[in-house]
Amino acid sequence: MQNTLIYAAMAVPVGLVVALLLAFAMNKNVREVALYRTALYVPSLVPAFAMSFIFIVFTNPTMGLFNIVLGWFGVPSSNLLGDPMTAKIVMVVMAQLGAGNAALIYLAGLHNIPATLYESARVEGAGPIRQFFSITLPLLTPTILFNLITGISGALQIFTQSFIMTNGGPDNGTLFYMLYLYNNAFGYAQLGYASAMALLLFIFGIALAYFVYWMSQKFVNYDVSAE
Repeated sequence: MQNTLIYAAMAVPVGLVVALLLAFAMNKNVREVALYRTALYVPSLVPAFAMSFIFIVFTNPTMGLFNIVLGWFGVPSSNLLGDPMTAKIVMVVMAQLGAGNAALIYLAGLHNIPATLYESARVEGAGPIRQFFSITLPLLTPTILFNLITGISGALQIFTQSFIMTNGGPDNGTLFYMLYLYNNAFGYAQLGYASAMALLLFIFGIALAYFVYWMSQKFVNYDVSAE
């Protein structure tokens, strides 16, 4: 549970920011914007098991692309999947390749913001940063709430990456809740214990989602009028 919460604490905030940046890139009024949107979204279509094998190759301590690039700058190679914390960080980075789904939701939220608000702000002399914090961010809070809840749900259920890349290692550093549940159910035949774990995760997930939704009443703004 500790491993899972540490991973969620890193992956969810980073995922929200990365997806928002992708949405802004997708929202640019440039030529061939549909092509750019497709290119930014396509990585999220790659299955998790395939991406796991790709990252195993990338992070190989001797022949991996990551260590080869570091070697160009004189940085010694390292086994990123051989350390509990760096292995988690690798999985957090890998999770960002699926940020295209959340980015599309952000993009829809950006399109729902009336353009007249930005026009009024520019007339009043507000720059891009002031417009972001005074208009874009407040009116995106419902979308942020949705992506936050779905992101937490996904992070608590991380399984494929640790199962394929590290099998819970090193030193149980990536032994996440779902992998431990799987091992008990299908490895140790402890079906009753695994069922109890699944029920506990369901209750914890519902309680956490309710808590986030309750807290959201203090910062979520549903008013998108242009008055």
